[in-house]
Amino acid sequence: MAFLPLYIPKGRRLKIVIVGGGYAGIAALITLHRYSPDAEITLIDPGIDHLKITHLHETFRYPLSDFLVPYAFLEQRFGCRHIRSALAVDESMLCQWQRDRYLQVDDQQIPFDYLLMASGARPFTRNETDERTAADAENIVRLESLFTISGADLLERFLATRNTAPSCISVVGGGATGIQFLFELAGYLRRRRINHGLQLVDDNERVLQRYPGGFARYVEMRMLELDIEFYPGVCFLEQRADTVLLEDKTSGRHFELPSVLSLVFTGNRQDNLIKTNAFGQVMVDGKPLGNIFAAGDCSVYPSLGSNTMTAQSAVRKGKLAARNILRHSGVLKVLEPYLHHDLGYVVSLGPEDAVGWLAVENNVVTGVPALVIKEIVEAQYDLLLSGVDTYLV
Repeated sequence: MAFLPLYIPKGRRLKIVIVGGGYAGIAALITLHRYSPDAEITLIDPGIDHLKITHLHETFRYPLSDFLVPYAFLEQRFGCRHIRSALAVDESMLCQWQRDRYLQVDDQQIPFDYLLMASGARPFTRNETDERTAADAENIVRLESLFTISGADLLERFLATRNTAPSCISVVGGGATGIQFLFELAGYLRRRRINHGLQLVDDNERVLQRYPGGFARYVEMRMLELDIEFYPGVCFLEQRADTVLLEDKTSGRHFELPSVLSLVFTGNRQDNLIKTNAFGQVMVDGKPLGNIFAAGDCSVYPSLGSNTMTAQSAVRKGKLAARNILRHSGVLKVLEPYLHHDLGYVVSLGPEDAVGWLAVENNVVTGVPALVIKEIVEAQYDLLLSGVDTYLV
């Protein structure tokens, strides 16, 4: 067992339940196993694989299986139990679980000493009609559409059902996810010699709005070089058979553009977030639920640490919550506040280019240096999945 400062175990075997098998949940699982290998850990997630979701845009080049880690492998490697299920969560349920110290999952009653909520954030949709459209339209692709099929396979199947007349494919959303898919899609169309054009639709006035201005300048320059049309300050309303219906945010004017397919990446909702204290314990009515913690995109930590919806923040929150669960279970109960600041961020622009920042946000790096940073960060997480923790905190 590795040494964890301020953790003096009481000598009993802990029962810990983790809800959610994304970056935060898996980071917590591995951290718990590292410092308390005899803990009885149950992981609840509706899938059969841990998906390295930040790699999904690369499925225009690689098979989806390259980015899946079976929970069966994690069960064997880290001695946990995986239950396939999805849980609906609200404040009343959290309070009930704190009182009862067990979860009812289908026909199973699962007792716990500690519960970690790491269930992620829901995708953002404008309204319920938009949700139905996203589910029903064959020519709309959202991020969750790519959880079970690679981008290359999905696009190939779609184009096989269409006529070959050149048109356009739309990418909606100029955030990091939309930009990464845009450039991977551009590379795929070029390699396959497919004549459809590309256009980016974003309701902000520039791409990568929440990142330094140098990101936008570099990306928009690269878009010009690749003949990608850009429509800023425009809202996506509807993908029709061969056109996309848009709305100008300033004037409210509706207009159409040619488009046979829309890839829609409008981010995650902010309305299902779980409030915690600075140590990751869930807060309800201003009071902490001592045995329930939260981490990842579903959580908001009121501290100096980063609350960005990124993999690196999710991993750091998951690791901190795991450490604090163990400390809370021990003799001293001295918890560690969440102070992690993002060390950098990189947006991939295809296999040979990227833009990012390192150390301070205005230190913008592009091209090969940005790619190197990206590869180091990805290698660090892959090592964690194998049980080797190289994170400093």
